[in-house]
Amino acid sequence: QLQLVESGGGLVQAGGSLRLSCAASGRTFSSYAMGWFRQAPGKELEFVAAISRSGVITYYANFVKGRFTISRDNAKNTVYMQMNSLKAEDTAVYYCAAATLRSTVVAETTQSTYDYWGQGTQVTVSS
Repeated sequence: QLQLVESGGGLVQAGGSLRLSCAASGRTFSSYAMGWFRQAPGKELEFVAAISRSGVITYYANFVKGRFTISRDNAKNTVYMQMNSLKAEDTAVYYCAAATLRSTVVAETTQSTYDYWGQGTQVTVSS
C-alpha cells in the first residue's frame, strides 16, 4: 500500500504563491506516475497537473498553465506543485494521487487511472 501525505496548503492573498508537497511511503515512489487534483466547495473533483514516473512528461489543466509547476524528486519520494499568481478561484482542497503505470514517460489526466490518494490540503486564496 502506498501512503500519500500532502502539506503546504494555507491562506494566501490573490497574486501570492504556495508550494504543495506530497510525501509518499510504503512502496517504490518511482514506480508511480503522480497527479494533483482539486475540489472546490460544491464542485466536482478536477484534474490540475500530472507528471510521469521519470518526471520528463508533465500535463496541466488549461486554467493553471503558466502559473503552476509540477515536479518530483524520486530520491525524496516527494512530488511538488509550485503555485504562483494564485486567484480566488484556485481555492479548493488539493489532493495528490498516484497511478500505477508501466511506462516511465506517460502522465495521466484521468481520475479513474489513479490508485492511491492523499487526504488533501486546503488552499484558500483571498481576493
